[in-house]
Amino acid sequence: MLDQHLATGRKSLVLVPSASALVLPWSATGSLRATQIVTEAGGMYRRMFLTVLGSSMTSPALEWLIAHPVGDVTKTAGHHLPMDVVDHLDTITDSLRRMDDHLGGASAIGLVRQHLRTVIDLIEQRRYTSLVGLRLHASAGELLRLAGWLSFDSGLHAQAQRFWIAGLCAAHAAGDRALGANILGFMSCQAKDIGQIREAVTLAETARTGYHASSPQVATILDLRAAEAYANAEETDRCREAIDSALARFTDTPASTGNPPWAYWITPAHADAQAGYCYLKLGNWSQARTHLGRSLPEHTQQSAREGALHNVLLATTYVRQDRPNLDRAIEHGDEAVHLLSGQVSSTRCIRQVRRLVADLTPYRRIPVVRRFCNDATDLLQTST
Repeated sequence: MLDQHLATGRKSLVLVPSASALVLPWSATGSLRATQIVTEAGGMYRRMFLTVLGSSMTSPALEWLIAHPVGDVTKTAGHHLPMDVVDHLDTITDSLRRMDDHLGGASAIGLVRQHLRTVIDLIEQRRYTSLVGLRLHASAGELLRLAGWLSFDSGLHAQAQRFWIAGLCAAHAAGDRALGANILGFMSCQAKDIGQIREAVTLAETARTGYHASSPQVATILDLRAAEAYANAEETDRCREAIDSALARFTDTPASTGNPPWAYWITPAHADAQAGYCYLKLGNWSQARTHLGRSLPEHTQQSAREGALHNVLLATTYVRQDRPNLDRAIEHGDEAVHLLSGQVSSTRCIRQVRRLVADLTPYRRIPVVRRFCNDATDLLQTST
């Protein structure tokens, strides 16, 4: 552990890795403790968490992969908790997911934390059957996954890692391999965004290995996470294989349990969008535009953040091609800036706009480009 004390008046600030205090047993008790640690308001306030890199990023994934099943999570003390209450909890969680689609990470994190504390209290204080207990741990795991995503979307990488490590523990306590694999997929997405490309591949492939496909939507999500990692690693053949596998999954028949509610977002349009991102990373502008263009109408209608992201990615393809089409680039860039100006908060999207402005810098003598860059600069300054 790295402990460094910095003088801050009469108090000291301790810098520690994001996994600090989260090396716990892969059990129901360990899951509850991890969830409590990452959500408690006091006790950790004098610590600043550092994003872990390298092999430290992948060790929780490997532990999840080989951990023994938890089994019975019955609790025999406290007032009885019926299954209906868990159904209501999950309905609220679904609403929080949809809220994030339209508002972005910074807006919903407080509500997610509050809801998670309610779930923690029920796990700790109520009496329930093993089936109800499994559902409660799964509810906590999905809220931790969502909290990690909101943190990541806001650029808070160490905080995201803490939520996801705790989420892995909760998913394991719930016996929910799909949820655990999905959390690893998000960890892979973060790893490639912060330049940890080999770790992104390891996390994505661990997720695929640890989940035996019974839900077409989950399998598609995991294939696409792998495709993104391979695209950033410039492994073209493996990237294309993962994309082809993902796009073929929608013809599969779901298992009797169906697809999990949290997988609602992975539609053919979204799969196309992520495939477009991969081809953009590989420098195949035509393929990138084909996939991104197919996805754009649905995303603009259903999620302001995704609409903004895919508009700026489309703009990027037009700027970076051999003969830039600046009119089309500005058209899509304007739409992205419009969506991000007061409609949705997303550090990830802002970062992509900043890259687009950099790509357009050689053409700023052209009036329409100069006007767009000025508009985008106003957005970037208000978002810092």
